[in-house]
Amino acid sequence: MKGVLKLSNGDVYEGNIFGYQSSVMSEIVFNTAMVGYPESLTDPSYKNQMLVLSYPSIGNYGVPSQERDEVTNLLNHFESDNIHISGLIISDYCKIHSHWNSNITLDNWLTQEKIPGLYGIDTRRLIKTIRDNGVMNATIINNNVPNIKKLFSNNLVSLVSNNNVREYNKTNKYKIILVDCGVKNNIIRKLLSYPDIYLKIVPYNYDFTNEDYHGLFISNGPGDPTHAKDTINNLKKILYNGKPIFGICLGNQLLGLASGCKTIKLKYGNRGINQPVIDLKTKKNYMTAQNHGYAIDNETIPEDWFPYFINSNDFSNEGIIHKNLPIFGVQFHPEACGGPTDTAFLFDNFISNVKNINTTNIDKFYSCYHSFKFKNIRKIILLGSGGLSIGQAGEFDYSGTQALKALKEENIETILINPNIATVQTSNDFADKIYYLALTPENVLEVIKQNKPDSILINFGGQTALNCAIKLYEQGIFEEYNIDILGTSVESIIISEDRQKFAKLMD
Repeated sequence: MKGVLKLSNGDVYEGNIFGYQSSVMSEIVFNTAMVGYPESLTDPSYKNQMLVLSYPSIGNYGVPSQERDEVTNLLNHFESDNIHISGLIISDYCKIHSHWNSNITLDNWLTQEKIPGLYGIDTRRLIKTIRDNGVMNATIINNNVPNIKKLFSNNLVSLVSNNNVREYNKTNKYKIILVDCGVKNNIIRKLLSYPDIYLKIVPYNYDFTNEDYHGLFISNGPGDPTHAKDTINNLKKILYNGKPIFGICLGNQLLGLASGCKTIKLKYGNRGINQPVIDLKTKKNYMTAQNHGYAIDNETIPEDWFPYFINSNDFSNEGIIHKNLPIFGVQFHPEACGGPTDTAFLFDNFISNVKNINTTNIDKFYSCYHSFKFKNIRKIILLGSGGLSIGQAGEFDYSGTQALKALKEENIETILINPNIATVQTSNDFADKIYYLALTPENVLEVIKQNKPDSILINFGGQTALNCAIKLYEQGIFEEYNIDILGTSVESIIISEDRQKFAKLMD
């Protein structure tokens, strides 16, 4: 049966209807879907959103059974009890499902849950359109169902928050109140995995301000965070009482709004797995799973708070932390079902705060934080591949060439220092300016003085470039001329070059 997808910018896509036979209008977003479509479709954060899955073929492993855990009564294979998306858009639908825990087809599941879908859509073109235009409204039109159901709501949190209070392990020592703004099942599973935890799950508008507890957890959820006014007001009343608080996704935004931050709507949001974030405490980069269209505005964070994580791609906020109190939030999902779970230690940190175990060196955190610069990069020196010899051969010419191409795509001015005219990277149109000079500290310093760059790349020139950069670093040249070293730090290079220092670090 034929169907049509219409975007608010006027684009039209023809496809085939599957799932529930209906027409619907809502906001359209996209996801890589590599975490699994049963998890994505039952994520409450997608409430009333039309979901585009970028993975080419969907449906091959079917849908698992709706068996529940005997202790928690949670569905074992899903993030909630229902599908929350308004419609599903995919490229190819696999009608034959085959998996050890498959129970029904995706088509049957969508039909049972009354969710329409379209397949045979050019999802690559569609996702490019969303990336260019930002999030927009869309309509699935089934010619046999003329009446279009419009799914828009101000307070989406009220549609997904469970109105009932649920309690687990009431006799345990440490009481955590979980504010359900659309909580994913795996968050509940994660918190219940810790011994001695009494977990009380309450609705988003529940007044917990006069209740006794050891820690407060604010869950993920859908939509504009400013509409969850009850949660924000309750947070304002207890925010500085000294008790540990941890917020995830929407919970991070609500924490920010309660502290005085403002939130912004991202152009197309960050969704799917393998979203890179930088920990401003350690400068480590973690891969995370995300699903959000709003974020805290970094420019509005109050004095007593700092950004905790930032997104490596768009530098949007990925978390906040209080200067002195055990309060923090993150925009991603450390507990993501299917992973990555590189940041699961944040749950450990929260539980340690709840149990009053000191695991954070606040002073160290802030010295590290202040060393991180939010810098607008405009002009970069790249130390090139040099002579074709061992340690600085063709692979550095290739990688340096790719770096120059990538920088040009970002409209960043590039200055190449490379004495070898036979390399690819010294060809026309790669670098904006080329110096055919030996990679020596004296030559690089002269180029710095003439061009006044804001950054330098030292990893694309082999051993000679590294040795040169180490000498400039030890002479204080980079600090004197306010030049950031992008990529691996010189401190790390020095340690890796010294066998004894490296062995000591490993020990």
